[in-house]
Amino acid sequence: MSEFDQTEGVRKEPPAFNVPAVILGLLSVTWAAFALNYFSDPQAQFETLAHYGFIPARYTGTEGIVYGNFPGGLFSDIVGFFSYAFLHGSLTHILLNSVWLLVFGTPVARRIGILRFLAFYLVCAALAAIFHMVLHQGSMDVVIGASGAVSGLMGGAARFIFLSPGPLGALRGGAPDDQAPRAQASLLKSLSDKRTLIFVGLWVGLNFLFGLSGFSPNGEVVSIAWEAHLGGFLAGLLLFGFFDPLQRSASGGPGNVGYGEWRGKK
Repeated sequence: MSEFDQTEGVRKEPPAFNVPAVILGLLSVTWAAFALNYFSDPQAQFETLAHYGFIPARYTGTEGIVYGNFPGGLFSDIVGFFSYAFLHGSLTHILLNSVWLLVFGTPVARRIGILRFLAFYLVCAALAAIFHMVLHQGSMDVVIGASGAVSGLMGGAARFIFLSPGPLGALRGGAPDDQAPRAQASLLKSLSDKRTLIFVGLWVGLNFLFGLSGFSPNGEVVSIAWEAHLGGFLAGLLLFGFFDPLQRSASGGPGNVGYGEWRGKK
């Protein structure tokens, strides 16, 4: 959405590269963690995964190993629900997650602000891990990567990107109504839109395809924790409304302008 500067009588276009600071911060932390682990010796890498990766058996127990016998103790038990999202196994892995974080994290961060965005991101990461754990109780396989949290951002974005004046609202056909108040993120309202349903259906279908076949989008054969992806997506889709409260416009009425501001004379 453009801004109209009444003092100059011209419409100001937003910068082409305008990534929110919270997204850049998340990317910086994620890439720093990847670099530190990538250039460590194999023993240090193993210890990092044991302490900060998500291991379902840490919480559910497994044959020969009981709860409380995993490295890191209570500290790793707690942070493991979140720290796994900052670890990645390969350059391709982190590049793909970084791209999706930019694409879907940017509109979500602009809409709900820094603190709510960080809380939403971490909640989606934790629920993605829990969803995976429920389906893989006793598993010693380590889950790493931001895919679950990023999937939550996708689910959250699905609640508003097709609603006027969301980023893809113009796809509804006709002239876009840029002056309409920002649509409230109602689950029923968003899911009544066939474009949202198509988006959700395609995403879930692709995750089942790549997860069950083992083929990743870049053609590699890898182990994909599609259950964590699905858990994160459902968390974002169902819980986004709690992080996106209805705000008031400058006139005091319900709704607000979420993608620009009026710059008039004082």
